[in-house]
Amino acid sequence: MTEIKPLIGIDLGTSNSLVGVFENGQPRLIENAYGNKLTPSAIAMDEDEQILIGQAALELRASGRDVLTSFKRLMGTSKPLKLGDRSFSAVELSSLILRSLKQDAEHALQCEIDEAVITVPAYFNDIQRQATISAAELAGLKVSRLINEPTAAALAYGLGQSDDSCFLIFDLGGGTFDVSIVELFDGVIEVRASAGDNYLGGDDFVQLIMKQYWKKNASIFGYNETTIPYDVEIALKAKAQYCLHVLSKQTSTQLNFKWNDHEATFEISQDDLTNWAEPLLLRLRRPLERALRDARILPKQVDQIIMVGGATRIPAVRKLVTKLFGRFPSTSVQPDEAIVRGACIQAGLKAKDQSLKEVVLTDVCPFSLGIAVGDEGQFSPILERNIVIPASKVNTYTAMNKGQREIVVQIYQGEHRLCRENVSLGSLTVPLPPNDDYLSIDVRFSYNPNGILDVDVDVPATGEKLQKVVVNHQSVMSAEDVEKARLQLQSLKIHPRDNLMNKSLLLRAERLYSERTGDLRYQIGDRTERFNQILNQQDERQIREARQYFEAFLNEVEDLSLFEEY
Repeated sequence: MTEIKPLIGIDLGTSNSLVGVFENGQPRLIENAYGNKLTPSAIAMDEDEQILIGQAALELRASGRDVLTSFKRLMGTSKPLKLGDRSFSAVELSSLILRSLKQDAEHALQCEIDEAVITVPAYFNDIQRQATISAAELAGLKVSRLINEPTAAALAYGLGQSDDSCFLIFDLGGGTFDVSIVELFDGVIEVRASAGDNYLGGDDFVQLIMKQYWKKNASIFGYNETTIPYDVEIALKAKAQYCLHVLSKQTSTQLNFKWNDHEATFEISQDDLTNWAEPLLLRLRRPLERALRDARILPKQVDQIIMVGGATRIPAVRKLVTKLFGRFPSTSVQPDEAIVRGACIQAGLKAKDQSLKEVVLTDVCPFSLGIAVGDEGQFSPILERNIVIPASKVNTYTAMNKGQREIVVQIYQGEHRLCRENVSLGSLTVPLPPNDDYLSIDVRFSYNPNGILDVDVDVPATGEKLQKVVVNHQSVMSAEDVEKARLQLQSLKIHPRDNLMNKSLLLRAERLYSERTGDLRYQIGDRTERFNQILNQQDERQIREARQYFEAFLNEVEDLSLFEEY
């Protein structure tokens, strides 16, 4: 009889990662070689060119040696990261963390592990999700399921709840921010909406402390430039991270830093950090409003706010949430462990654990999916963000010219009005029969919980049907790429539109377009197009008049703030 190998759950975090398993009816978190549940997502190389992972890597920061952290933010990009004389991709570095977690699990469970449920930020796009799968393959793991981080936290929180309720998951980790609105009823955990920011987290608060310290003390260390030298930055970051940790418990602290026989001390209070962090706090507010708006829920209708992720310990963050919702967030969930516990529960569900037979989980697609239309490649959403998955919807499109012999269906993912600012997922060429008319096609998008998009195109004039399963091949490592990586791991006249006010309004309109859905989104797109047309005429009087009306319209849109209604 073949032995059934355990299915593990992994929280692959920006700052720290965790692993666990579902056994005896509950999640069990697995400790690493240091006896800690948290494994820092850090990679370094010592003087003997040996790779150090986790806490050992962090120990090298004070020496100024290269220590790679926060590489999760670069998942899905081709940016190389150097360690000594070698270059690594974020996928390769993440695979080293995953391999380390796999080994910890194998040691604790005394058996081989080859499959895992891995969490990803809800706002990760398709390329970033595929990169995570590639990292797992490099680490010798098959991904049984990618689960959104706030969804995992909702699972961990909702498992022991019996009363129907609506709760908000506020997930602020080291490098990413996610928020999800979740409803619990009759044993069903339903994600209503998700929003977030893939480039906002605790690291940004650490950078604020470093920037303020260096601004005051650079001259003491013999530097005049505002940019912190790389070797100094590595060492200073460790001190700044510690100060941020202390400020989560105390009202003030000191950042004392010594470098090349020079030393300077910097006093920091919670109020100082709150003042410096105002732009970051504003960025936290916007996804909150978007998620509530998409879920059609007012803040007063949220029963509980569940805060997960280490950065939620920052007092300014907790004060922001308390002020916006008029109540204190729940402290029933350990911030660092909620996500991995949810991953373990999902692993138990996949393994059909009997103790979880009554749990039903539904999720949403966090991004809009659609195609390019018109000469400028405008985005036409077919499946709008936060639609419950699995989902399927069909739209009809008509050829732009009489007698057109083919239509190229270009598939995109994102929220921008123009496709060039969204993520390209592929294309499908649809041949049309000889004709003297404007023929149409029906385009159906079907999206499943595993993140697979099926595109079906029907040509009514001929009855022909075409199908494409969308995978962005640029983001997927081929078998050769995986094997190669595995071996490496083993060895300026100014146009009126450039006017500052005009540009500011256009950027604001694009942001509001991405934040809204439905009719309001189309109104914003239409007004933006009309304003662009007037800018192209280069008539200053018309531009001034149009700008006045355009700004008033955007103000009306912006004033539809759920928090102000509340």
